[in-house]
Amino acid sequence: MTPSILLIDDDADLCRVTQYNLSAAGFNVTTAASGNEGLDLFESQSPDLVVSDVKLGDMSGLDVLARIKEVAEDIPVIIITAFGSIELAVQAMHKGAFNFITKPFDRDTLILSCKKALELKGLRSRNRLLVDEVKKLTGTHGIVAASSIMRELLSTATRAAESEATVLITGESGTGKEMLARLIHQNSSRKAEPMVAVNCAAIPPGLMESEFFGHVRGAFTGAVRNRSGHFTNASGGTLFLDEIGELSMDIQAKLLRVIQEKEIQPVGSDTVQPVDTRIIAATNLDLKEKIELRDFREDLFYRLSVIPLLIPPLRERPEDIPALADHFLKKFQAPAEVTFSHEAIQAMQSYDWPGNIREMQNTIERCIILRMQSVIDPLDLNLTRPEPQKSGFDPYIPENGIALEEIEKAYIRKALSLSGSNQSKAARLLKIPRHILLYRMEKYGL
Repeated sequence: MTPSILLIDDDADLCRVTQYNLSAAGFNVTTAASGNEGLDLFESQSPDLVVSDVKLGDMSGLDVLARIKEVAEDIPVIIITAFGSIELAVQAMHKGAFNFITKPFDRDTLILSCKKALELKGLRSRNRLLVDEVKKLTGTHGIVAASSIMRELLSTATRAAESEATVLITGESGTGKEMLARLIHQNSSRKAEPMVAVNCAAIPPGLMESEFFGHVRGAFTGAVRNRSGHFTNASGGTLFLDEIGELSMDIQAKLLRVIQEKEIQPVGSDTVQPVDTRIIAATNLDLKEKIELRDFREDLFYRLSVIPLLIPPLRERPEDIPALADHFLKKFQAPAEVTFSHEAIQAMQSYDWPGNIREMQNTIERCIILRMQSVIDPLDLNLTRPEPQKSGFDPYIPENGIALEEIEKAYIRKALSLSGSNQSKAARLLKIPRHILLYRMEKYGL
């Protein structure tokens, strides 16, 4: 698309020559002989760049600059004048001019300045799009909430963001725990500071203490200089501890102390350092079961779960599928004509999604790349369903029917009875994760 330039100059001869030179350089140039005419054309044509003389007869070019910046801050404006002075140049730059060029000028100088101004405008536009996309991926726009479950979750998370309390996010792998953590950070008073995400399972056991708390030079072999840890790097912001259930017991004890005392002691140092870091933790494990197995500290669990948030798996919120599908089409910049057929949406809603949102995202990206037509159908999705396991269980359905909800409630009650109300054992009897059992117990008021 040819860049458009609005040229405002009351000198008809110079305006005609400048228009010719800019047009020859590949620009689409519209001219105006006065400030008011220029402002009217700016409003009606929305040019990519404005080039204006300072003295326009009816008003100053600096006033034109100020008026343009009030309504379109990102549009670059180049000021040209035969009455150049340092004071005038400073005024123009303070009002937001991209450049200040004194007459007479050669055509290459103006053309180069126009190209640089348009390049900067493009960079700013792309940067704004990237920022918007980041906000979509890290704010409430990135977490689709068509279902009442997710709307309630987002409402709770937004309220939690306003506090300094620790948050524990649980849910199956791929449900978007880190995205929810970023939502909380972006809506908190700490959003101007970094959120440092740490995968606890990826840190070798021997390096955990150094990674979290840092070390001083000479603390161990290879420690050739002082190094700050994740707590220091996240100071003033948020530290997101993913897969918190994978931490060793000794690191759990040190983490508990940091949460309580708000201070760290780097490896090899004799002094403690205060830290101001909010902690958000996440896991796909059943921490209460790990507590029973003595693999996780109960006191740390309660310190972390001041505000517990459970993200339900995708299979339990099929009403979110259409909006998620649309979101991923936009995220992967699919052409505007690419859509999902009604049958494809139904196929996705009936699929179990064992990999949750991560699996759905990968599936849609593959469809966009490999599609043969603009409408994606069920065959394009290639959703493989596991073979049903044969079971000796023969369910009975009365002639007048039975509510599935009542069946679930009856089996949950039976499992709790057989396990002596031990929720972890009841979950194992029902062959579901403990957090799913807790979710269903809360859902049915059990």
